[in-house]
Amino acid sequence: MSGGAATPARSASGSAEAVALLVLAVLLFGTAWPAMKSGLGDATPVWYAAARATVSGAAALLLVAATGRLAVPGRADWPIIVSVGTGQLAGFFTLANLGLGHVPASRAVVLAYTTSIWLVPIGTLFLGERLGPWRLAGLVSGIAGVLVLFNPATLDWSDRGVVLGNLFLLAAALSWSLAIVHARTHRWHLSPLQVLPWQMAWAAALLTLVGFIAEPAGHVGLSATALLPLVYIGIIVGPTGTWAATSVSRALPTIVTSLGFLAVPAVGILASTLALGEPVTPSLAIGAGLVIGGAVLVSLSTLRPGAAR
Repeated sequence: MSGGAATPARSASGSAEAVALLVLAVLLFGTAWPAMKSGLGDATPVWYAAARATVSGAAALLLVAATGRLAVPGRADWPIIVSVGTGQLAGFFTLANLGLGHVPASRAVVLAYTTSIWLVPIGTLFLGERLGPWRLAGLVSGIAGVLVLFNPATLDWSDRGVVLGNLFLLAAALSWSLAIVHARTHRWHLSPLQVLPWQMAWAAALLTLVGFIAEPAGHVGLSATALLPLVYIGIIVGPTGTWAATSVSRALPTIVTSLGFLAVPAVGILASTLALGEPVTPSLAIGAGLVIGGAVLVSLSTLRPGAAR
């Protein structure tokens, strides 16, 4: 077939679909935060994390099987299954839930998305990435945003639960960052989507074990309060959002997807305000702006000559 004009048309259509998927993923990941906050009203943190990993794992298995790409991982795939399943899934889910027990969802999503900021010192110290002025500026901006959020004038340092909740969320971001570092250096055999069900299964098994140890009296209530958010997060946000994010990463330039996903905290703040009535305080607005701005600078640093990729 000749179709000289068809290729640009298909390309434009493909780009439009990729942008639509990017918007979908951002909306899903952003709205997950008020949903998690609501679900924890009738569930304990570790067991809710275990339930989320179990439901997402089953949904991801069905999704990958439906695409005809289901595969049994080989020995070379297990390091990334264990690291992501432990750090990005089990660790992040649990620490985020522990934080949400004491922190508004709008604030939690900002602290959890300091991941890009954590990656700067980690990449510099352990991956030999060049710091550079843009990455340094992004790191300073991100740290300034965290300091604004931890300002004694707006954070009650006498409340141990509140302080721990904020620290749990920063730890969640660090846990996610460590998994990203391994994903960057891992030699992939199966695709990220193909290993997702196995990573979720690992996380579910690990969290179930932790639940029996750390929360022997824990529960996930058989109520709409707990189950409706679990269905949304576990079936829709997890597998669908991950599939959309994976598709976008293959269809759009890395810098576009990196900057696009930085809209997640903004969506999370808006969704938490609308769904939960959480106020947008000046410290939250300024802190979020500095954290997101710092992440933008870190992302833009990849466009600079000689920047680490």
